Amino acid sequence: MLTKHLQKHSNTLAHIIQTYAQSKQLSNGKLLHAQLITSGYPSSTYLTNHLLSMYARCGQLGYTHRLFDEMPQRNLVSWTAMISAFSQNSEFAKAITTFCGMCVFGESPNQFAFSSVIQACSSLKSVHIGKQIHCLALKVRFSYELFVGSNLADMYSKCGSIIEACMVFEEMPSKDEVSWNSMINGYAKNGYNEEALVSFKKMLTEDITIDQHLLCSILCACGPLKTYNIGRSLHSFVTKLGFEQHIYVGNALMDMYCKLGDMDSASELLNINSKGTNIISYTSLIDGYVESDQIEKAFTIFIELKRQRIEPNEFAFSSLIKSCANHATLEQGVQLHTLVLKYNLDQDPFVSSIIVDMYGKCGLLDHSLQAFEKISKPNEYTWNSLIGVFAHHGLGHKVIDVFEKMLLHDIKPNSVTFINLLNACSHSGLLTEGLSYFNSMETIYGVKPKSEHYSCVIDLLGRSGKLKEAENFIKSMPFEANAYAWCSFLASCRKYGNKERGELASKSLKIIDPLNSGAHVLLSNIYAKEQQWEDVKSVRKMMKDENVKKLKGCSWVDVDKRVHVFGVEDLCHGDKKEIDLKLDELLRKIIKVGYVPDVDSVPFDLDYDMKVKILNHHSERIAIAYALIRMPIGKPIIVKKNLRVCVDCHSAIKLMSKVEGREVILRDNSRFHHFVHGSCSCKDFW
Repeated sequence: MLTKHLQKHSNTLAHIIQTYAQSKQLSNGKLLHAQLITSGYPSSTYLTNHLLSMYARCGQLGYTHRLFDEMPQRNLVSWTAMISAFSQNSEFAKAITTFCGMCVFGESPNQFAFSSVIQACSSLKSVHIGKQIHCLALKVRFSYELFVGSNLADMYSKCGSIIEACMVFEEMPSKDEVSWNSMINGYAKNGYNEEALVSFKKMLTEDITIDQHLLCSILCACGPLKTYNIGRSLHSFVTKLGFEQHIYVGNALMDMYCKLGDMDSASELLNINSKGTNIISYTSLIDGYVESDQIEKAFTIFIELKRQRIEPNEFAFSSLIKSCANHATLEQGVQLHTLVLKYNLDQDPFVSSIIVDMYGKCGLLDHSLQAFEKISKPNEYTWNSLIGVFAHHGLGHKVIDVFEKMLLHDIKPNSVTFINLLNACSHSGLLTEGLSYFNSMETIYGVKPKSEHYSCVIDLLGRSGKLKEAENFIKSMPFEANAYAWCSFLASCRKYGNKERGELASKSLKIIDPLNSGAHVLLSNIYAKEQQWEDVKSVRKMMKDENVKKLKGCSWVDVDKRVHVFGVEDLCHGDKKEIDLKLDELLRKIIKVGYVPDVDSVPFDLDYDMKVKILNHHSERIAIAYALIRMPIGKPIIVKKNLRVCVDCHSAIKLMSKVEGREVILRDNSRFHHFVHGSCSCKDFW
């Protein structure tokens, strides 16, 4: 009779504890636990298991662990509750250790224990341990159970093992919306977007409930494919199911349109569901406008976000500061940096990395270094940003010093690190060092070289005049050279006047990228250097016939809080007369100190005086002349150019910095040049 009474009473107590756990009434749960102890109520594994679950759900992992350790007897439920507690409270390594302890103890895991420990492996990206647990699940016949199978597929996909994820999914005898979502989301997150769409279409033929998670996953897959019609169809499908006003689905729709480049549809969604928007909605729009180069609209959205009293997050700041870096708009970048400090986001790895990059791309190396030194715990992103900044400024030896310091701080270099490192060696003529780093990538650092790294080596060899070695390297590559590689090789052929290899590179480049104007322009320049004017005409006629457009050179400079853009022979600026007078004055001054026009830099069959006039009106010289007229004496002049600076302009600007006593910082399409007192930071190697 007493046993029956206690059992009935225990069931009631268990129900009360369960209620406290579900509603997270920790104080009531602790009070009941204390009453059980003080009243001398008989200890039972059954009640203790419920208390374990209650403490775990309330996030009291210390109580959970202590209670588990003090249990005189444990059963399968006890072990499973402890594993779930660790997994749910982000103690993933302890969840795996406890699972192993359960197996050593002789307890056979159930589907819930398997699901929790697989989730822990997924969070740790530990596919090696996950595979071992998968083998055990197969052995005890739990791998085909719905929850276990779904978690296995999710674990493999999150660890990048999409083939294994697919195999697990296909072998599952039954599938629900969770398992389908795991698979579709896995495809999308690993870049298999077409496979995600195919799976979604297949799922529609099954009797599966479509929920917001599935819709978010498939919308995530659609954006990168740039399949506008499918995107519109999915939008109609979302509307039909009544999910358009759902905040997460609405955000996924907005993100999809941003990735498709349809910013009108994306912004329209913000107007439709203005009350259901959050920081993610605004961040998607800001990023979309930045990626589509509509910077003013991106800042308008940022202002609206603040007007709605929504606190900006690290992603919003990262996108906006990235736009300032790409366009070298220093003033806006400084203002954003101030706001970052205000919102205490300066230690965020992504924000801090882009701030370092922004100052570097605006030409302020000291500011970039100062921003880096203020980061308390720099990670691989911030180290890569600093290496990238010095590489962009052509400071190869400084890049190597920073790389060595990065290794001393136990930061493992990645693929991006080596792209920056190889580029720095290439722009500084450090051939031996660059080849050494490339050869050590996989053997010492475990980073497998990609096509980008091979392209850097081609550029490294070409800039150093090793054209034969560069050609042999291209032939020995494990995959076909890309457009960047051939363009680099072709530029080196032009630099060193190697017509035969230049023709080969131009032909290969036109096959890979027929609309790449570099194949024609660089070859035309090679012919012009050899004064083969008929061949020059032939190449330019070919460009016209094939409708290949040459990118027009332009330069821009910030003066009086405005960006002034200049093209070659700019005729429309309001201060043209003043600029022309300044250009003539500068030409006279630099000729007096030894300037000799390099007329070979003009690839046209014109007389000497006309070539000199063309050179004197290159866009970067016009921008410098305007800055000298309008900017205060002593202030450095920062000019940005969309093409590579020519040899003649490089020589002329060196002398301009000397005769005017001004520092000129020029950012062309590949690197920075710092001109001071008649010399350049690149030491005439670029």
